[in-house]
Amino acid sequence: MDGNGAILEATAALEAMDRSTMEQLMAEARAEAERSWGEGGIPVGAVLAREDGSVVARGHNQRVQSGDPTSHGETQCIRNAGRRRDWRELTLVTTLSPCPMCAGTAVLLGFRRVLIGERRSYQGAEAWLTQSGIAVDCLDDDSCVALMERLQRQRPELWREDIGLPPAGGD
Repeated sequence: MDGNGAILEATAALEAMDRSTMEQLMAEARAEAERSWGEGGIPVGAVLAREDGSVVARGHNQRVQSGDPTSHGETQCIRNAGRRRDWRELTLVTTLSPCPMCAGTAVLLGFRRVLIGERRSYQGAEAWLTQSGIAVDCLDDDSCVALMERLQRQRPELWREDIGLPPAGGD
């Protein structure tokens, strides 16, 4: 499928989920993000859901808690979903724009949609998702923005580590 066909297909898939369902799913992902923050981690959460809004799996960032740099909210959610064959029917809901690793996992598995809480603090690999035929929507959710602002204000060194920047004032 060419790029335009993939974008048109992604747009058609996006129209299938209503705003109310998107907001309910984002509330579930935010709860996971708060869970991570409560554990001393990075406040990013995710859920995998069907088009009707039923949640298949949930997860939150555990990089700090586990010492595993690949334990992002999205990857933990996907791991928690286990082995399955219906990836293309699922929506990945995440509180923050997905990084290249998480976007790559979404492309590999072929999710139909990725729903993002916010992209103001970090612009992930959304273009790649769209180019791969995955519908992408951002709710620009103020509560998700507040999660990342709190992280940046209270734990700036953790924020810099999470987005791959060197410690402030160092290399």
